[in-house]
Amino acid sequence: MAATHTAAFTQSRPWSEAEFTDLLDSPFTFTVGDARCFALVRVIVDEAELLTIATHPDHQRQGLARAVMQVWRTVATQRGAETAFLEVAADNAPACELYTSCGFSNCGNRPGYYSRQNGPAVDAILMRQALPTDK
Repeated sequence: MAATHTAAFTQSRPWSEAEFTDLLDSPFTFTVGDARCFALVRVIVDEAELLTIATHPDHQRQGLARAVMQVWRTVATQRGAETAFLEVAADNAPACELYTSCGFSNCGNRPGYYSRQNGPAVDAILMRQALPTDK
């Protein structure tokens, strides 16, 4: 996962292998996908949070992220999540488009949240989506 994350995240600091290991040590956290594209998600009580999603550049624009989005939301629902949240850098147009097309809507903003190596910090857009429930 760290190798894919490093290849995909060129404008912000990618996560290390140790960071992924620490997150996956939690019973609340799970991953879906493979080395080409994966999502790391945390479910606590009835809320799911997409911690990160990454598609290796060699496999982008093939529908993998869209498929992974569907799988993680299904797993999160099975784990009891009723609402899903994520945050995305305001300058990440492809990700913003993906999330919007998957039914997420803006619910907040974190000014200057993402630092950039060669420019000013970028806002984080917070997004949410209600997940289907059996209730």
